[in-house]
Amino acid sequence: MLQRITEYFQPYATGHSHHDDWLSNQAAVLVPLTRDFAEPSVILTKRSELLNSHRGQVAFPGGKRDQEDHNLLATALRETHEEIGLEADQIEVIARWPSQTTRFNMDVTPFVGLVSPEAELQANPDELDAVFQVPLSYFLDQSNITTDQFVGADYNLTMPCYIYHGFRIWGFTLGVLVDVLNKALGAGIQLAYPDFSVTAQQVKMNQRQ
Repeated sequence: MLQRITEYFQPYATGHSHHDDWLSNQAAVLVPLTRDFAEPSVILTKRSELLNSHRGQVAFPGGKRDQEDHNLLATALRETHEEIGLEADQIEVIARWPSQTTRFNMDVTPFVGLVSPEAELQANPDELDAVFQVPLSYFLDQSNITTDQFVGADYNLTMPCYIYHGFRIWGFTLGVLVDVLNKALGAGIQLAYPDFSVTAQQVKMNQRQ
């Protein structure tokens, strides 16, 4: 499985020499895959419940770009080190994935990287409640897809997700991971998303009541 993924990404630019003009709404994340050819996993984090934004959500390591970051890959590597303790030289970046704009108008660029399965991971307690790994095979088994209710200040959504040892993997993070698996492995994973325009209208109506 991992060999197929690395072969798929061979034509991709890694982003090391890429110049990114500074924009205040930029962010970058790392999609860290363990270099385990028998059973590769993805490394994910659970954000602290004490944070102001996206509290308690499962996410890739990453965050907003600092002006000192010379490009977006530098952002992803810096944030990964700050959050889970991985040094840049412990990560083999194999692809810069297309950026996506979130509903918060953040332009997020993912980078796919390989990490030794023996690498020591330490969750920064100021930012994270946990760092954990999920075998990619878990996502390939579509019987593991479920739906759950996600409630926030401005949303109340029933969304597709995977639940692994109590961790709910959904939203942007799940979308990027499934996109990678579908394109690199031809996984054919299908996620049924709600009509967000209708959902947004319903939330506004509920807030008025």
